[in-house]
Amino acid sequence: MQSAMKLPFAILCAVPFIMVLGNSMLVPLLPVMRTTLNVSLVQVSLFITAFSLPAGLVIPFAGFLSDAYGRKPIMAPALLIYGLGGLLAGLAAWLVASPYYLILGSRILQGIGAGGTYQLAMALTSDIFQSKERTKALGLLEASNGLGKVVSPIAGSLVGLIAWFAPFFVYGFLAIPIGLAVWFFIKEPAGQDKNRVTFRTYFRDLGQVFQTRGLSLLACILAGMVVLFILFGVLSYVSDILEASYGIRGLSTGLLIAIPVGTMALTSYLSGSYLQQKAGNLLKMTIVAGLVLETAALVVMGFFDNIYIFFLAMVIMGMGTGIVLPSVNTLITSVSAKERGGITCLYGSMRFFGVALGPPAFGLAMTLSRLPLFLGAAVLVGLITFLTATFIQTEKMLPPELLPGH
Repeated sequence: MQSAMKLPFAILCAVPFIMVLGNSMLVPLLPVMRTTLNVSLVQVSLFITAFSLPAGLVIPFAGFLSDAYGRKPIMAPALLIYGLGGLLAGLAAWLVASPYYLILGSRILQGIGAGGTYQLAMALTSDIFQSKERTKALGLLEASNGLGKVVSPIAGSLVGLIAWFAPFFVYGFLAIPIGLAVWFFIKEPAGQDKNRVTFRTYFRDLGQVFQTRGLSLLACILAGMVVLFILFGVLSYVSDILEASYGIRGLSTGLLIAIPVGTMALTSYLSGSYLQQKAGNLLKMTIVAGLVLETAALVVMGFFDNIYIFFLAMVIMGMGTGIVLPSVNTLITSVSAKERGGITCLYGSMRFFGVALGPPAFGLAMTLSRLPLFLGAAVLVGLITFLTATFIQTEKMLPPELLPGH
């Protein structure tokens, strides 16, 4: 990587780091919030859903606007909105007697801002970096996302010692300066012609992409969505049982949750670096291998209630997720620059939907016993494994320079 690109790329890596704080920082504090606000498990899990669902809905429109007007003019204001939503949530929790619905509304505002962050950072990274260097750069972005997942539960637990609502203020103090840095320090590549097209033309063009690569893209998108659905579902489950069943809370919860997501971050970085030189059909193989690992881990979680075996299985699940995501990211962002913003953002929407649905789904499913809960999750991941092994065709998705022999 050229020296001149190190600062701009560091700022781009800060975007997924900050974005992932939006949910992961709150996970270890959900039991405290539930008790303080006197709400149900499903209600408190809506703090995750209220952030992720609007983000997922906004992302395709952010993709359209970024393809038409540039990544930076969308990403920088989105980060400012994200930070403002966090500040409003913190103020509501601090100053209002019954703040649940105000916090929920502020989380929706945060989610709207989040819809214009990580996916546009991925698209802009793909605009800037070409050929095999792109795989490593995207791996670093995913590793930054994963690092945020590692740091955020620990940071959330520590900041939560000040007050249970203090993490909301952190969003504003971080996101607003990064939004300004994106605007002033990142330069989009020259020669990136913006497409002044209508929504109808834009989504028609995306439809044409799916006509030629539809099943491969669909399998990749579902793989990215499901591994994050499982990850956040399991994390919310673990956060609840650590306090309810083992009396573990506070910083200890954050440290334990950081173990599997730390494994995911490290694996994302290593697999992204390795795949920079080993693209081609190996991308499909790594996706399938990661999903197989995750399926096996979920089966172990279902059959063993020993906390040490359970966390070992969570580490394996983190490895599987870290193997899957960089390869999926590379395939998704390998479409032409004209459609890259839209396809990347559609993928991002589904990732956010996975995160949004995971905690409430696992919260509702906790009425079941451990075995059917985790075996059902394993069956879901197994189905996605079959779809990826059957339908992903890397030769249709990758540019010639990333195929074997180039």
